[in-house]
Amino acid sequence: MKRPERLIALTKYLLDRPSRVFPFSHFCSKFSVAKATLSEDVQMIKESFEEFSLGEIRTFAGAAGGVCFLPDHGKTETDFFLMALAAKLSAPERIVSGGFIYMSDLIFDPAMAMMLGDIIYRRMSAKYRPDYIMTVETKGIPLALMTARAFGVPLVTARRDSHVTEGSSVGINYLSGSTRFIQTMSLPKRALPQDSSVIIVDDFMKAGGTAKGMVDLAHEVGAKVLGVCVLVATKEPKAKMLGDYMAIFSLNNIDEMKKIIDIEMFKEKGAR
Repeated sequence: MKRPERLIALTKYLLDRPSRVFPFSHFCSKFSVAKATLSEDVQMIKESFEEFSLGEIRTFAGAAGGVCFLPDHGKTETDFFLMALAAKLSAPERIVSGGFIYMSDLIFDPAMAMMLGDIIYRRMSAKYRPDYIMTVETKGIPLALMTARAFGVPLVTARRDSHVTEGSSVGINYLSGSTRFIQTMSLPKRALPQDSSVIIVDDFMKAGGTAKGMVDLAHEVGAKVLGVCVLVATKEPKAKMLGDYMAIFSLNNIDEMKKIIDIEMFKEKGAR
């Protein structure tokens, strides 16, 4: 195999498996090359990714050595993407009665969901290394799946109702912060092992009832919740049912009469 062909194959292999560390021996065997040659290949890819902000190629020293791809689009491209997305979310025709925004067409766009998953990964991976990503059906699934892909871990989905095809499950009742109704949520017992760690990802948070329900459900099966991230969190009510969380956007206000959506980048507590 010639070097250009090998570089393309190696790059594709790493991009398809984010956050997974491969020993150099794996690729030496796969491409029938010496470790020194493979190291040069990896260095070329690494420099190219840095030059064009395509992500991070990280290498590990040691007897065998290793390499992995970590999603990272750089601050400039990330900010540009989020500003463009905020503009789309601010379109007047997206207003839904009750203080909500129609987002399904954006969330279910594969390229957009993947970019958002990479952004969530980059913002949370500095603190957390989860065993699983968790969400609840249905609209949070694309974001959570792409976040799970970026972390290189499985996705676990809580359901509104238990399904016989998934075996015995654990269910809880929780108070929806937006509707103030009691709702149910369940998770198959075998989906989330005891003592595993999770990050919860969802599309929207108003009062935080659904997110808190997922936290309680994870605790019910003996898992540890490392953090919670949502795409959009409303400014009001300020006192959420969930104390600590991260969001991509903050929805400050929706004026249904004037058809104005006031949305901005989310500012973490203590940020100026």
